[in-house]
Amino acid sequence: MLKTDTGRGRVSKHSEILSLGAILVILVLLFSLALPGKFLRPSNLQSMAFQLPELGVLAFAMMITMLTGGINLSIISSANLSGIIMAMILTGDLASGPGGAGLGWTIFLAVLAGLSISLLVGLVNGMIIAYIGVSPILATLGTMTFLEGISLVITRGYVISGLPRELLVIGNGTFLGVPVPMFILVAVAVGVAIILNKTRLGLSTYMIGSNIKATGFSGINTNKVTILVYMISGLLAGIASLIMIARFNSAKAGYGSSYLLVTVLVSVLGGINPNGGFGKVSGVFLGLILLQVISSGLNLLGISQFLTLALWGALLLGVEALRLTRRRVR
Repeated sequence: MLKTDTGRGRVSKHSEILSLGAILVILVLLFSLALPGKFLRPSNLQSMAFQLPELGVLAFAMMITMLTGGINLSIISSANLSGIIMAMILTGDLASGPGGAGLGWTIFLAVLAGLSISLLVGLVNGMIIAYIGVSPILATLGTMTFLEGISLVITRGYVISGLPRELLVIGNGTFLGVPVPMFILVAVAVGVAIILNKTRLGLSTYMIGSNIKATGFSGINTNKVTILVYMISGLLAGIASLIMIARFNSAKAGYGSSYLLVTVLVSVLGGINPNGGFGKVSGVFLGLILLQVISSGLNLLGISQFLTLALWGALLLGVEALRLTRRRVR
């Protein structure tokens, strides 16, 4: 088997992380100086920690498909449908009885149903891409549109609210001062890192992104790997939906629509090669924190959120230009 991680490759990977880390430190220092006593205030840090997880989990759902050279445009619509199914079960007749163990089983059933829906969507996406041969962008665009339509038919555009108080802890609770969703995000990041770095599936994912034909000739079932990758992506979308409905105490067809392009932005900013085959969980995690720091700092400065989006785009272009310059120098 050919070695895919050369010394130069390791240096390049570390330099990507160091660059993002340096930018993050500089931004934190600048905002701390511009907003003394405000930016690093515990309440602001906690607020950022509450906002990170749902976008972060969705970013990892996008990242893992991009490593194969694909993309998953259906993560938001899949998350919304999953959340709607969970909310319908939690606000239906099953949840109207007495609390206690009965309510616990209802919550378990709702979460299981929601995650199963997301897994099924991932399975369908993977099969369309792997066996029918539809390009990932078209396959997931079609799935996205279909799921959005189904969600609107089910809810008629209305919000489903009034979820059990016990579920809301997942989105709004804290443990030792740290938001519960943050623990979920860290667990997801560690899980994805283990899959990508310590398993055969992870190695196969990188290999497919580098050269799918050569990977097939090496004896790896590329269709199976593709399906598993999109199923994992779907599962992560389901986990993100659980955080969202628990945080907002409601579910709706249009929630998180602005997150889709941001997940691509976070992934590319974090070092994921849009053509596949290269990228690390740590880079995406740093990219996520970087965008949140910019958003929070500019918000405290009273700067429009529209300008924040423009600065995110400028940052992405700047980082990509720096990467291209480094590659040419080498």
